[in-house]
Amino acid sequence: MKTETQPATGGQTSGKQPSGRTRTSGGPAFALAILLPPRFTPERVRNDRRYRTLDKYRFIVGFLALPLLFYAVFVISPFLQAIYYSFTDWAGGATANFVGGDNYVKMWNDEKFWDSLQSSLLLLVVVPLITLVLGIFFAYMITAGGRHRRGRAISGVAGSSIYKIVYFFPQVLSIALIAVVWQQVYSSRSGLLNGLLGSVGLEGLEQRWLGGDYKLALFSTMAVIAWSFVGFYVVLFSAAMGAIPKDVYEAALLDGAGRAATFFRVTLPLIWDTVRTGWVYMGIQALDAFAVVLIMVPPHALKVTPVYLYERFREGQFGYATAIGVVLLVLSMIFTLIVMRIGRRDQIEY
Repeated sequence: MKTETQPATGGQTSGKQPSGRTRTSGGPAFALAILLPPRFTPERVRNDRRYRTLDKYRFIVGFLALPLLFYAVFVISPFLQAIYYSFTDWAGGATANFVGGDNYVKMWNDEKFWDSLQSSLLLLVVVPLITLVLGIFFAYMITAGGRHRRGRAISGVAGSSIYKIVYFFPQVLSIALIAVVWQQVYSSRSGLLNGLLGSVGLEGLEQRWLGGDYKLALFSTMAVIAWSFVGFYVVLFSAAMGAIPKDVYEAALLDGAGRAATFFRVTLPLIWDTVRTGWVYMGIQALDAFAVVLIMVPPHALKVTPVYLYERFREGQFGYATAIGVVLLVLSMIFTLIVMRIGRRDQIEY
């Protein structure tokens, strides 16, 4: 071990090591100490500042090593393989010839792809807004929409727990089952919606909700996606609102704030991080919309990009389909970055 010398009293030098300045020259010994428990590590290595820093994070690194390995194998690796195959002409066989950016050039000139992408982008923009607005509204009514009671700054509506269960119920259903049920509801022949309109004398409003106009099929799909996910956000936002201290609401009431002012100036800023996270999650769900459109909507009425990708797989164009999947991945990442950017604000602690 190398030591630093300091002038001693009387002009002599001392061989003592200054505290906190110990260094080790044994590279192999230090590398081996990384794998050894602290009690088996040589003392000269334990006194090294690098080892003390490493020892702080060794447990965390060891704890995360196995999960990160599984994540790399089962998540990162498929993504990397998909990116590779998007540059090939793979058709499902044993060989995949590298074709460069031909699949992306083909995609650029594919009108059907752009039509499907337009539908997916409309879902990406509109559906999260509808779902989150409804989720926040219902959650606020459940949490703070009741009459003011003595001794309580806020109170929810009567039976709020039951409302949460009712709203959350679609989340326990399979998305395929939801698509089948709503397909029957929208049926132009024996559907519940047209039957209800006819029974109240509004026959003029009966429509071919799914098989006719493109916009009508798109709006019908938006309604189903929002309906199927709004219950999740009601529960999520209710939990976030329930964590706000009652003292904050009491202070707002003492200042004369009404329900609207309390919501926009107190509740919404305090749950904004939860809203932003839900926005990202809902956007990814809306960009997918695979099962709902594939099962519920006829192919000629509406086609979103995931369904178009599936059809290319079914035709054996695996390389081209994988390139479409890579574009969806990039869109998801761009959407996430935009939401996290425009939704950034100073964190409010309470």
